Amino acid sequence: MIKFVFLDIDDTLLDFGKAEAAAIKKTFERVGIPTSPEVIKRYSEINDSQWALLERGELTREQVLVRRFDILFDELGIRGIPSEMVQASYEYLLGIGHYFVDGAPELLEALKGKYRLFIASNGTAPVQDGRIKSAGIAPYFEKIFISERVGADKPTREFFNAMFAQIDGFEPDSAIIVGDRLTSDILGGINAGIKTCWFNPHSLPANPDIPADYEIHNLSELPKLLEKI
Repeated sequence: MIKFVFLDIDDTLLDFGKAEAAAIKKTFERVGIPTSPEVIKRYSEINDSQWALLERGELTREQVLVRRFDILFDELGIRGIPSEMVQASYEYLLGIGHYFVDGAPELLEALKGKYRLFIASNGTAPVQDGRIKSAGIAPYFEKIFISERVGADKPTREFFNAMFAQIDGFEPDSAIIVGDRLTSDILGGINAGIKTCWFNPHSLPANPDIPADYEIHNLSELPKLLEKI
């Protein structure tokens, strides 16, 4: 029986792709960097690759936040624009407003009062604070865990141990994590010895090296799944 539900934020509850594209476009417009769809798409690809390195423990958070712009600017031949300045502007804009993943508000209403709910996010604290506040979802959660404050990142066992230690009466056998990233949410749950549910709205191919216990393609599937476990 499930009692404890850990939910990822980015692309699980809140649409990070839309937020990222809007924030990076505004940021680049401010400093005179091209804002074509191709440039924005390339930034997103680089950003994703850098976070993947963080998940594998190959980069620190501070390195990721600046390197993504360093790499893009090098590819575009841009000189004289400090990556640190662009990073600060981008994160400020990213923390303003929100876009829900389809079905997220309805999911939270369906789970409210039935389970002990927690956020488990790898995002940057000020950005996630702003988006959570804008979305008005904090009251649904008993605690909100953001890796920058926890002091460790998903998928490390340290991140999960730090969360578990702050939850009264926690029972690993009654816990599940739900998220869209195999390499952080699902691998993290496996490392921590709790059940895992992969939110896979785009029907991406599974990775046999990171087997999720359950898989859903729409958030509306989750309440019925939890009742069956």
